[in-house]
Amino acid sequence: MGVVLVTGANKGIGFETAKQLQELGHVVYVGARTPERGQDAAQRIGARFVQLDVTDDDSVARALEVIAAAEGRLDVLVNNAGIQEFEPVGGPLALRGFDTNAVGVVRVTEAALPLLRGSTNPVVVTVSSSAGSFWAVTNPDRPEYHLTNAVYAASKAAATMLTLQYAKANPDMRINAIEPGYTATDMTAAFEGGRPVDEAARAVVKLATIDATGPTGTLQDEAGVLSW
Repeated sequence: MGVVLVTGANKGIGFETAKQLQELGHVVYVGARTPERGQDAAQRIGARFVQLDVTDDDSVARALEVIAAAEGRLDVLVNNAGIQEFEPVGGPLALRGFDTNAVGVVRVTEAALPLLRGSTNPVVVTVSSSAGSFWAVTNPDRPEYHLTNAVYAASKAAATMLTLQYAKANPDMRINAIEPGYTATDMTAAFEGGRPVDEAARAVVKLATIDATGPTGTLQDEAGVLSW
């Protein structure tokens, strides 16, 4: 079994992903910005907590140092932390959105790479979105065609491109992005519907548990590779 870090794991898809990976027997670190919430989430599923704010370089560095000291390696990184805001749209909102959804991927992945290189089967999964797929948002048959959240969509397009670039730069690792499906979480509370969070997390877990023969440099949903 492997050592796993899931960012933004105190609730939503991140929490359920951590829970399912813990149930599979992995050593799971619940990364969360707020210690109280993160510790509570980790305790509820029998995982370990590490304070991690993806918008803070020092916080990210400390979190990976904790894992390095305790485990000596990292087998799976799940870049799950993300935000979606709607108004007022402007520079501050855009900076927050990109800082979390795109720059956060860079911060955590860069800090994790040395530990991932100590694994015999290093895997990175970034929770992205088909809202950032040029193919999906220009296809009238897709629900993304009707979405107009520019900052969220653009930041997720950036997250997917970062995934591809990290995969190209690290061919010995399996690095992919996942569209988990429209899910009922705090992030989507402004909308109706959404499937149960455990179903979305299963798509993340499936991609997080691939072996060295698995895909890399892709954007996928539960059915397979998506165009983007």
